Amino acid sequence: MLKRNVTNLIFAETIRYMDIIKQLKWRYATKKFDKSKKLSNEKLEVLKQAFNLTATSFGLQTIKMIVIKDVNLRASLLKHAYNQKQVLEASHLLVICIQDDVLNEDVVNYYENIKATRKTSDTILKPYREELINMMTKMSVEERQQWSKNQAYIALGNLMTVCAAEGIDSCPMEGFVPEAYDEALGLAGMNLKSVLLLPVGYRAEDDIFSGFEKVRRSIKESVIEL
Repeated sequence: MLKRNVTNLIFAETIRYMDIIKQLKWRYATKKFDKSKKLSNEKLEVLKQAFNLTATSFGLQTIKMIVIKDVNLRASLLKHAYNQKQVLEASHLLVICIQDDVLNEDVVNYYENIKATRKTSDTILKPYREELINMMTKMSVEERQQWSKNQAYIALGNLMTVCAAEGIDSCPMEGFVPEAYDEALGLAGMNLKSVLLLPVGYRAEDDIFSGFEKVRRSIKESVIEL
């Protein structure tokens, strides 16, 4: 019985591995979306949860995601993304933002959340909180913003993988004018700055790029085992 259970477990893990690799091979930077196909509320909720569960340095979460469904709003943003049609044709446009600065208050609130969630005593948390505040204080505003941008890219990668696993198409985009997006979305009033775009939805059947073979180095060239 034990041997059969172990065999079944290995088989199940193999199937899961094959599924995720298959979906990652299926994924591509979608150039043309089917405007008639929209994400369900359930699929959208998966993406929101995935963003919120993304790993960030110290778990501080100095990033936010704006979900834009409104077509008129996206049409007004199109020119600020160099007229890349994915912004308008996708089901939703995800805008990944960073805080314009990381304040001591953010660190304090984070550790208060730990205390409330895990019932950890302040005696244990205090030295970690003070160390993180000290680290952030030593950085310039620009360095703190760059630190947050690094977290935004982690979130982008996580979202793209989850999209692939869920059969959702996506297109990561750096090619836009952040200042124009910030103004149009009123991000300054939320103490945010836009850094990345991710249109999500479903590919159009006539998007020729969907049939292209992936061009990648071999595993031996891209992975070093020591």
